[in-house]
Amino acid sequence: MPRIPRPRPRTIAAALVVVIAAAGALVWLNSGDEPPPVHTRDLTLTGAQGPDDKAPVKLDATLYLPEQTPAPAIIVAHGFGGSKQSVANDARELAERGFVALAYSARGFGRSEGQIGLNAIPYEVADASRVVDWLGEQSEVTKDGPDDPKVGVTGGSYGGSLSLLLSGTDKRVDALAPVITYNDLSQALLPNSATTGSVPGTPAANAYAPDGVFKRSWAGIFFSSGLGGAGIADPSADAIEPGSEDDDINAPAGGGTAPASGVPTDGGQEAQPGGAPQQLNADSPCGRFRLDVCAAYAEVATTGRASQKTVDLLKSVSPMTVTKNITQPTMLVQGEQDTLFGLDQADASARQIAAAGGEVKVVWYTGGHDGGKPGPELRAEIADWFDFHLRGRGTDPGTGLEYAVQGALRVQDAPSVRTVSANAYPGLPGDPATQRRQVRIYGPEQTIINPPGGNPAAISSLPGLGAMIGTSSRLVNQLSIDLPGQSARFDSRPLTEQLLIAGASTVKVRVSALPGVAPASQDGAVLFAKLYDVSQDGASRVLPGSAVSPFRIPALPADGSPVDVTVTLPAVVRPVETDHRIELVIATTDQAYATPTQAAAYRVSIADDATVAAPVVSGTRSDGGPPAGPLVGIAIVLGIVVLAAIWGAFRRRRATDHDPSLGDVPLVIEGLSKKYPGDVVAVDDLSFRVEAGQVLGLLGPNGAGKTTSLRMLMGLIQPSGGSIRVFGHKVYSGAPVLSRIGSFVEGAGFLPHLSGEANLELYWAATGRPPSRAHVAEALEIAGLGKAVHRRVRTYSQGMRQRLAIAQAMLGLPDLLVLDEPTNGLDPPQIHQMRAVLRRYASTGRTVVVSSHLLAEVEQTCDHVVVMHHGRLVASGLVEDIVGGGGEATFRVDRPEEAASLLRSVDGVEGVEIEGNQVHADLDGLPRAEALAKLVGAGVAVEQAGPRRRLEDAFLALVGES
Repeated sequence: MPRIPRPRPRTIAAALVVVIAAAGALVWLNSGDEPPPVHTRDLTLTGAQGPDDKAPVKLDATLYLPEQTPAPAIIVAHGFGGSKQSVANDARELAERGFVALAYSARGFGRSEGQIGLNAIPYEVADASRVVDWLGEQSEVTKDGPDDPKVGVTGGSYGGSLSLLLSGTDKRVDALAPVITYNDLSQALLPNSATTGSVPGTPAANAYAPDGVFKRSWAGIFFSSGLGGAGIADPSADAIEPGSEDDDINAPAGGGTAPASGVPTDGGQEAQPGGAPQQLNADSPCGRFRLDVCAAYAEVATTGRASQKTVDLLKSVSPMTVTKNITQPTMLVQGEQDTLFGLDQADASARQIAAAGGEVKVVWYTGGHDGGKPGPELRAEIADWFDFHLRGRGTDPGTGLEYAVQGALRVQDAPSVRTVSANAYPGLPGDPATQRRQVRIYGPEQTIINPPGGNPAAISSLPGLGAMIGTSSRLVNQLSIDLPGQSARFDSRPLTEQLLIAGASTVKVRVSALPGVAPASQDGAVLFAKLYDVSQDGASRVLPGSAVSPFRIPALPADGSPVDVTVTLPAVVRPVETDHRIELVIATTDQAYATPTQAAAYRVSIADDATVAAPVVSGTRSDGGPPAGPLVGIAIVLGIVVLAAIWGAFRRRRATDHDPSLGDVPLVIEGLSKKYPGDVVAVDDLSFRVEAGQVLGLLGPNGAGKTTSLRMLMGLIQPSGGSIRVFGHKVYSGAPVLSRIGSFVEGAGFLPHLSGEANLELYWAATGRPPSRAHVAEALEIAGLGKAVHRRVRTYSQGMRQRLAIAQAMLGLPDLLVLDEPTNGLDPPQIHQMRAVLRRYASTGRTVVVSSHLLAEVEQTCDHVVVMHHGRLVASGLVEDIVGGGGEATFRVDRPEEAASLLRSVDGVEGVEIEGNQVHADLDGLPRAEALAKLVGAGVAVEQAGPRRRLEDAFLALVGES
């Protein structure tokens, strides 16, 4: 692979000027006024007194006031394990947009009193209604009527659930924007994606009822963060809500009036900002959880199953219980990278609220619990939603679905993202408005094993990783591991056009117990379904959203009869590109879920129709434009780039012609020249041609122009005149045809701390070509490094480095191999081996060009030579023609004296010498065949006849050296 040419100093200087000018324009255009000041007040609010509370709880809160009041208010609720500090930046941004924002710590978190009830309506939801009461009494808040403030509510995860529950129970809420939250907590923590199932030969009425699979890892994180809710050293820490790259949730609240000790509270008392947080109950393992919540978790964590009582509890604290009452404008924001609360949760809420007559907009973005909080653009969109529905300002945001699509293009290691809008929200599984594309999948019936104890388990994701380190989908999507023997795979043919999956696909699979192996178990068969996007060469295998769909089959016939199950796969947004394929995996384990501990074996196959029904939501691209200032700056930069591209294309067009008549000719050089400043001519009008299958030696003394010619051949330097064509394509820096050349010119550079094999693999990866086309094994065999290939290159001798460099040049088995002094550092046996390698390589129809100063080796290896001197061609042709061109011949005869006398009698023959049974003579143009005929005619027995000169003799004669 040719090296990238070193840029000229003037080119670098011009590029720097352009970049500096563009950066200056962007800075100038983006320099605006500071955001408006925000004033804050720390408060202690009085919450509700629930059925089991001895008194109303006290809630720690902060009020964020804009410059101008009165204004509509927005309640900002935090995620599970967080506090009011977790959403301080969100509240401040809303205040900067002109809203009165109030952030408070829910009961059981931060410095608020009470126990955690998972947003129970008599407790946390009633607390939120008391907060609305308090806002209705404040002069800074716009009113709809007496004790009825103009108010919206938003929050992420746990806070998003509160937004829905409050809006469904308190009609004073005027608009809401829940983010990455759930509809049904029982389904979110105990999902079951199997929608239908039947045993052949039995009535359809025997279809089994869904029974959830416990999402053990996420539920454990929930419970542990609740235990620490009161004892978190930094109350701004949020154990569940994902981080955001542009947010610093621990930053002090600046830009306004600092809160002072002794701020009046709603109860007339004085708050104690900075007071000690509530402490854990040392006598209870439940921490600050309510006992019924603690008991429910203990049950499912111990058994992996939920009783009806636990399911009823989880449903009672779920928004699904009140969505039928929500008619307020609702913007549901859900993450596409979220293994805790998937897109199906927002879908359920959207359908229920729409059925109640509510105005619903759904936004799917590229983050989530595993991928990060909404960025500034999406937060601005949420603020626009409140602006329109609380103040009547701006453009109607509309309804329908808006989803983000990550593309393959990456800028500064960040994926490109486009936004697609659909006029109507189609829903997910079972909705007739959702179009589906049928993709046929293939694969035989396979047996999979559930290991004893369910361990080791496959990995689809690492729950909580995104929340802990603020990572994005480009990392977590690569974490999936399917264990052999535990997973069955079925895949499609390569796609002929892009498939943009937007929602939950479905597939019908067939499962049967292995008689005598799969024991009866109250857990039934628990399986996990995943849908992968696999690249053409298989090097990239991505699990979109890190999502997996668990499903439980309560009972399988003991006689091995199969059960057909329609599985709803995870809801994702994924563009599967042309030539990629989709792969369905059915596994027995997943470390994020509770799986049966009994050993079992199942046969899995795809049902007769054998298709994945992938949802396709058509829409229009609706990316919002950037602000005017950056847009102008970007336009300036793009204008410069376009002009440079046009100029480059103009120059490239002149240089990239192709001669079809030379399509099978490896190399044609015509009139090639290279001049350097000072009238130094390195190559002068060089022309020669190399045919397929030849091993050509490029010869010449030092300074003849050999290396300069090879560097021009590789596109490393530009010629001053003439042309080089490889397979009919004109060569220039970066020409695509250079990928058909393997080269070793002026030594190779290797990373000394890596092994030889790792260096080769890294080099090939840099070419961007599939690993399967590298032929690393063949190249290593040619190099003959043996076990040394696994050692670090710093331990190599010069000869070993030389052999590794030759192997690197042969990666991919190029059509044209160019080697500059390949035998330097090799010992005689290795040189002999290299000679055979090059001849074998050319015998396959490929071509080899060798530059060398070892004339004896060239004579034994090459069949053609080109001789250069002072940059010019002095001779070219077959080796035997070059060697025999001087007329000197040798005859091995039985009577040397008689043969010598006969040759001396021929006119023009000179320098006849006898050496044993050999006679040497300078025939001076007399054909060797005629001299041979004269000897034979005189009765002299000739055993051998041939040229006397070696290539070295011919070479010295051609370049005029003695």
